[in-house]
Amino acid sequence: MLLVLSVFFLAGGLRSGHAASFKFTIHHRFSDSIKEIFGSEGLPEKHTPGYYAAMVHRDRLLHGRNLANTNGDTPLMFSYGNETYKISGLGNLYYANVSIGTPGLYFLVALDTGSNLFWLPCECTKCRTYLTTRDNEKFWLNHYSSNASSTSIRVPCSSSLCEHANQCSSNRSSCPYKTHYPSQNSSSAGYLVQDILHMATDDSQLKPVDAKVTLGCGKVQTGKFANFTAANGLIGLGMGKLSVPSFLASQGLTADSFSMCFGYYGYGRIDFGDIGSVGQRETPLNPTSLSYNVTILQIIVTNRPTNVHFTAIIDAGSSFTYLTDPFYSIISDKMDEAIELERIASDSDFPFEYCYQLSMGTIFLQPTMNFTMEDGRKFDVISSYVMINTDDGIALCLAIVKSTDINVIGSNLLSGYRVVFNREKMTLGWKEVVDCDNYGADTPSGESPPPFGGSPPPTSSPRKSNSTQPSPEIGTGDAMRLNPIVSLCVVILVILSVIV
Repeated sequence: MLLVLSVFFLAGGLRSGHAASFKFTIHHRFSDSIKEIFGSEGLPEKHTPGYYAAMVHRDRLLHGRNLANTNGDTPLMFSYGNETYKISGLGNLYYANVSIGTPGLYFLVALDTGSNLFWLPCECTKCRTYLTTRDNEKFWLNHYSSNASSTSIRVPCSSSLCEHANQCSSNRSSCPYKTHYPSQNSSSAGYLVQDILHMATDDSQLKPVDAKVTLGCGKVQTGKFANFTAANGLIGLGMGKLSVPSFLASQGLTADSFSMCFGYYGYGRIDFGDIGSVGQRETPLNPTSLSYNVTILQIIVTNRPTNVHFTAIIDAGSSFTYLTDPFYSIISDKMDEAIELERIASDSDFPFEYCYQLSMGTIFLQPTMNFTMEDGRKFDVISSYVMINTDDGIALCLAIVKSTDINVIGSNLLSGYRVVFNREKMTLGWKEVVDCDNYGADTPSGESPPPFGGSPPPTSSPRKSNSTQPSPEIGTGDAMRLNPIVSLCVVILVILSVIV
């Protein structure tokens, strides 16, 4: 019964056709629904400098990785549903609950559009085994073992997927892997295996669908991975042949495309196999890049265009937007000229340079900003500011960070859009939505842009803007199998908190 309930809560509209599409709901790690499960301890207070500084810090680490109507088919989803969320103690990444192997084990994996490999903690003695919930209960995390799954097959060094065959003693040896993430020398290393990723059709039949994927048996994690980031594994959504979207498409399970819907307040959804809908705008993806990289030819602020020419990575895993000069200054200076609020002096507590005092009762109208893409299509930015609680009241900040080496359009500027990463056509599509659960909705629902002005964001009590709180406890030791009933209860709690 719990299985059926969790699946139906996450189910969306039906589609028909040749290939399938996979979907699940996503939530921001700092959202109220997640605090209902893990509690607020260890989570920065929403709308405080610490809240945004934590996400900016994580974004900077990730940027060093050299990020240098759907197709009308019956949708598929991860078995047991797949809500994702962000937790400050786990590196500010999006997470999903997925089932792997036979018998199926459940893993709370990070989702990353800037990398390709899917890896899990595996055959390791120092990997984390639990998180602490709001009630001080231990939320157990599984470890993968190729010997424990009857469908697991080690990838030999002779395989075309083996990128480190030169390190093998023979072609029959297990293919080693090591993937680097420059966040303080973070890495994952082990060997490659093939196994089953469990999914199901999102219709009345709930037909199981098993996708064969290659993943890393992560025996050794270093840096952030050894401490808290990607506590239970990571799924790469990049353009490489080892990414999950690539495996789904190569087996004919989905089109070689997926979309992410970015609602307000961190709510959204991801659909594998989604090729977009009529009326969406599109721009080419740069074919020489291994990232979802686009070319921008014009920046328009308050209807004043400035001709430019630069490329930027569209990174759903980046909380904010990062631009190098002169592009950063073009936007920030023109936006500053258009704002009549009193600017706040720069402070080390604030991750953003352009912040303004927002008095009680003040209604703030955001200056318009657009990007003209390579083919002339315009991307209208719906939300570019965030509100921050300070000791002196409410600060309104332009959520764009000055970068020294890379241009990244983060999820904050994608709010209000369903973005389609069409790898087959090599295009990026976008269409404004008011409800990530109903792409056909034409009228506003409960999902609407956060207001600027009037009542301040909720806060329990005045507090220091740079206060620190203990992170959720993370354990190490012998691995334990995640209890499916406990897992389902957590999923149901998230769903109920969102519905209520």
